[in-house]
Parts: sequence; structure tokens; C-alpha cells
Amino acid sequence: MELLARLTTTPGVPGREGRVRDLILQEIDGLFDDVSVDPLGSVIAVRKPTTNPSGGTEDPTPTRVMLAAHMDQIGFLVRHVGSDGFLRVHNVGGFDPRNLFARLVNVATDDGDLPGVLNPGGKPVHLANAEERKKVPEITDLLVDLGLPADEVQAKVKIGDMVTLAQPFTRVGQTAVGQCLDNRVACWLVIESLRQMVAADTKHACEIHAVFTVQEEVGLRGALTSAHTVRPDIGIGIDTTLCVDTPGSPEDQRCTEQGGGAALTVMDGASIGDPRLLADFERVARAKGIKTQRSILRAGGTDTAGIQRAGGGVRAFTLSVPTRYIHTVTEMVHLDDLHACRDLLAAWLEDVD
Repeated sequence: MELLARLTTTPGVPGREGRVRDLILQEIDGLFDDVSVDPLGSVIAVRKPTTNPSGGTEDPTPTRVMLAAHMDQIGFLVRHVGSDGFLRVHNVGGFDPRNLFARLVNVATDDGDLPGVLNPGGKPVHLANAEERKKVPEITDLLVDLGLPADEVQAKVKIGDMVTLAQPFTRVGQTAVGQCLDNRVACWLVIESLRQMVAADTKHACEIHAVFTVQEEVGLRGALTSAHTVRPDIGIGIDTTLCVDTPGSPEDQRCTEQGGGAALTVMDGASIGDPRLLADFERVARAKGIKTQRSILRAGGTDTAGIQRAGGGVRAFTLSVPTRYIHTVTEMVHLDDLHACRDLLAAWLEDVD
């Protein structure tokens, strides 16, 4: 879990993924035959086939598989530095404002990170009337208090500086909890599945293009541009998905159940998975004794949609990690589900011919 802890505590909002990209580049060193960074900032890592399809002696063109794991997280950019020293922010990615106020944040400046407090402006609770106390603040109501004199804030902070919520990674029971498990768990899965294959000297006939994409949270942008570069035969988006299995959630709206295994996403709000790939993943899972569950997500999408629509179209599918409390700082994944996704991805890559 040490790698996942570092991934979830390294900031990188859409358009500002540099720090987490540097961490990923460090971690994948030696796992791939070629590594590059495209103009938008996505990492494209290529691992060539280690065997021929069906064990043949010929050298045909291998199946090109693109794995997409987005490395950006929801967060903010500074949109205003006030004469009073308070910062106003603009969100990059979708937040539920109910989970935002009374939070510690980090403001990434050119001269280093500054800790701050995110709270709504207005009256404190002791002075607010009943109606004011019921109001859920909008993001435009929020301000960042750095606890510094106004002139010092104005000298250090610029419009466009990255702001992220501050939250440690922790273990809770049989789960891992932290911020931006969406989607650093997918980055972890790609790295760890490849490490597992290398450690076991697993042979694979496909050409693996592991792409750590940028700007997914603001429109699947990195996946689309990278897919034009890679030109895959098959695309696999790897992401989190909703559990909807906590009290107060109707059972008929459940996407997945925590502890139920790797989620095979039949469809979501942006893509419909290729039925043949769904069947392939289920066949491999049965053969390896890996738990899976099918999932339909009514709203929201993943990098799969970006890959699927590139060029003349790509056969694509989504492998998901069931996650509670998505888009909060206490996202929660069951370790059994996480490991099931890792093992299934490694086994499926070995199976692709």
C-alpha cells in the first residue's frame, strides 16, 4: 500500500499533473520498452510482446492494447487573490459542495506549498439565522484562508495556482481510504499488474500501451488525444465506480457492492462496453478463480469513451474498482476488490492473442 499512499497524497489536478506524472515515471522505470510524454502531458509506456500469438513462430503484427488510467484528480485553481488576503477558487472537476467546507487544503505556489483552510464566507454559525444555517454553500461562496498577511499572500499566490484538499491515506478495517483514489487506484493497478507479470515472467503476445492520461475529470481529454497516437486495436479504461451499497441507498440503484470483486462495466453514461471483451474478462476470471461483478453506471463516464471514439472507432471496455464515497476525501476501496482487479488485468493481458 506504500505506493498507493504516495499516489493519493501527490497533488495533480487537471492541467497540473506534473508532480504525479514525475512519480509515475519513476515507478515505471524498467517495466516498459519505451516511455514518452505526449504534448498534452499523458505518459505513454509501451511494453512489446514477449511471445508470438498462439505460440506460433511467425512474427505477425501484434494486437495493440491501450490501458488508460487517468492521473488527474478533482481540485481547484486559484481564480482570485483578494486585497484582504483571502483566495477564491474555481473547481476543475465535479465536487459535491456538501463535502467541501471546513477542510484543510494545500495551495501549490512557485515557491512551495502553503497550507490553508477552505470555508464559506459569511456569518459564523453562532450568528447565522435558521435559514442561513440550512444553506449548502456553492463553490463560489468558498474562500481559502492562508493565515498570512494580505501583502504576503499577494506576493506568493498567483491566479492559476493549484489547490487540493489535504487528506492522509489510511487503512480502515479491510479497506483503503483517502482522497483521489479516483483515479490513483487505476495508476496503481497498471503499475502493479505489470510488476506482477514481470516478477512471474509471464509471457504476453499483445503489445501493451499503458497510458496514464491527463484531464479526464474535465472531459476525457488525454485519453482521446493519446488514442489517436497509440491507434489501439483494443482499449481498456481503468477507473473507479460507485458502490451505492450504504444505508439510505435503494438496492435497485446499486452499481456494485464493496467486497464483491472486480467490476466489469457493461455501460456507463458515456460508453457501452464491447460485449466480446466483457465475455473475455469473465472467462479469464472464471479460469483464475477471480471474483467479478457486472455493473451499470447511469451517469458519468471514463476514459473508455475517449478511446472508443478515436479515429474510426475502437473496441473498448471498462474495468472498475468499486468505491464508496466517490469525489470526497474519504473515498474507500476494499482491498479484496483492488487485488481482484490487479490479478484480473494481469491474467487478461496474458490471454490476449
